Parts: sequence; structure tokens; C-alpha cells
Amino acid sequence: MITVTKPFFPPIEDYQQYIAKIWENQWLTNRGELVVELESKLKSYLGVNNVIAMTNGTLPLHIALSALTEGGEVITTPFSYVATTSSIVLENCTPVFVDINPEYLTIDESKIEAAITPKTTAILATHVYGNPCDVEAIAKIAEKYKLKVIYDAAHCFGVTYKGTSIFNYGDVSTCSFHATKLFHTGEGGALFCKDEALDKQMFFRHNFGHDGPLQFQGIGTNAKMSELQAAMGLSVLPYVKDIIEARKEICKAYDALLKVNTIKKLKIRAHTDWNYSYYPIIFSSEEQLLEVQKVLENNGIVPRRYFYPSLTTLSYVKNTNDVSVSDDISPRVLCLPLYYGLESVDVNKITELILSVVQ
Repeated sequence: MITVTKPFFPPIEDYQQYIAKIWENQWLTNRGELVVELESKLKSYLGVNNVIAMTNGTLPLHIALSALTEGGEVITTPFSYVATTSSIVLENCTPVFVDINPEYLTIDESKIEAAITPKTTAILATHVYGNPCDVEAIAKIAEKYKLKVIYDAAHCFGVTYKGTSIFNYGDVSTCSFHATKLFHTGEGGALFCKDEALDKQMFFRHNFGHDGPLQFQGIGTNAKMSELQAAMGLSVLPYVKDIIEARKEICKAYDALLKVNTIKKLKIRAHTDWNYSYYPIIFSSEEQLLEVQKVLENNGIVPRRYFYPSLTTLSYVKNTNDVSVSDDISPRVLCLPLYYGLESVDVNKITELILSVVQ
């Protein structure tokens, strides 16, 4: 079976070396040696000043929202994974949806100002499929209205914009290190922010608010990464360049083979060094997508409808804004198999099956 993605497994000997350190140290969690080492190496690899490794990619969103919003309305996108919206609701904020750009699929920055009210406290935008939002336009809006900016950068490991890590934009950026991501710790994530004082506050919040064993700097939760997770991350990190390069070649093959007018592809924002995290295609209709999906699945190929449905359809949100672009694209977008180790013969088979339907 060809799945939409597969976790990268480093050589088992690499992982065992780190596991041996854990046994030697007799330390499993509470910020052990390997977590500290992973954070240090990530700073160097990504070109960021601060990184807080966490146990998954959703908790950083919760921590950022709890620290920066204090309730109120949060402007966000309807075209993202459910964690973006559910985090807003769970932190007692109200999501206010702004439609997406039909080319980049990120939040339409030209429509943000119209959605701002006296209750607006922050903007939580998603860099979709690793494709950056218009970070400069959003920064200007945020400065004008004194809003905080949080980026859901779950897909963005290794992405740079204008020569700097995409994690350096906004007040806070978050990333997922889930097993399906190109860099992973099995399950995990991280929070990034440039401001040193804010970084310290975020650090306290990810560890129950602890400032030392017996003192607390306010409220917090348990988001700490374990040594076992860090061991996987340290084992995977040396292979990330190879992983990205392999994914790039697969994307180039898809590009060359899927040159048909009935399929639209993601437009990557200028000045972006993309990481080839996903390969979405947009069909002319949902009916065509469903037909392609059926043909692929009948041949042992499992793509994914990602992101579907548009988040305004969630039972626990209300939406009064026009999000017609997201509503239109969400039912028509399909992510094709893309992972390290996917063979060219499989890419050819996938594209041939797609073309058998759409041509």
C-alpha cells in the first residue's frame, strides 16, 4: 500500500546510541540532557535564537493563546487543521474566520482589517503546507491595531522567507514534530519566539509555571518533551537535508507529469525556500476529486483530503463572515503521497491513474 506519508526511520543504531544515554543517565523526562541537546541543535540548524521543545505540536498553540490573548476574539483561517481552531475555543477565545487567498491558500491579509473589532486580541494564521502567509502585511496590521500574532507553522520545519527562518516571524510560531512530518520526534512539537522575556514566560508555562522546584511564575501546564522523543529527534535531524531533497525530487516529478488544465497546484510565495512538506492538487470539482480518490484507493494508494472540511463547519463555532474561497477549495483539494523512499515507479503509477480520470 502507498500511503499519503510515512514516518522517516533513522538507522536503528543511531537511535540506540541515544537510548543507551538515557539508560546511562537514568533520566526520562523533566528536561533531560537529550532535550537540551536537541534544542541546541535545532537553534543552529534553523537559525533561531529560542526554541522550547514540547511533547506535541498542539500544546504550543494553547500556551501561546493563554499567554497572549486573555480571551476575546482571535482572527484565524478556516483552511487549516482542526487544532488551530479548537485551541482557540479551548482557551476561551472566539475564532473569527477570514477567507483565504485562492493562490497561496493562506489567510487573505487584505480581508483581516475588516474583521477586527474592539474585542480582537490576536491573529492566529497558518502557513499552509509550509507556504508562508504574507507576514509583512500581517505585521503592519498587528502593529496598527496592537494585536499579537501567532503562527501555526506546523508544516514549516526548514522553511525560510527572505533568508530567515519562518519561525522568526510573529510574536510566537509553533511547529509539529509529529511522526508524519519531515522532521519528527515520533510525537512532539516546539514553540519559537524572538523576544527573550516572552520566551522565558513561555518556558515557565510549558512546565506548570515552575521557576525552580518550589516557586511558580504564574499558571502553566505540562508540555515537556521526554528524553525518548528527543532521542528520536536527534537521530532524525542529521538526515533532514536528504529528506527534503528526496521530497523535492518527487514534487518535481509530480509537476512534470501532472500538466493538465483541470488540476490546479499550490503557488509558493516569492522569496520562500520551501520544504516540500505536502503536494496538494485542486480539482475542478469535488466529484472529480472523489472519482480520483476512488481509483487510487482501488489500486492500493491512499491520498488525503487535507484540509477538509473547512473549519467553519465545526459544530462548536459560529461564523458570519464570507469564507467562500475556503468553502470552494476545501472540498476540491487532495494531498498526494509524498515521503522519503517513495519510488519513481510509484509516482508514475499515481499520476497515470489521476490522468486516466481527469484527461
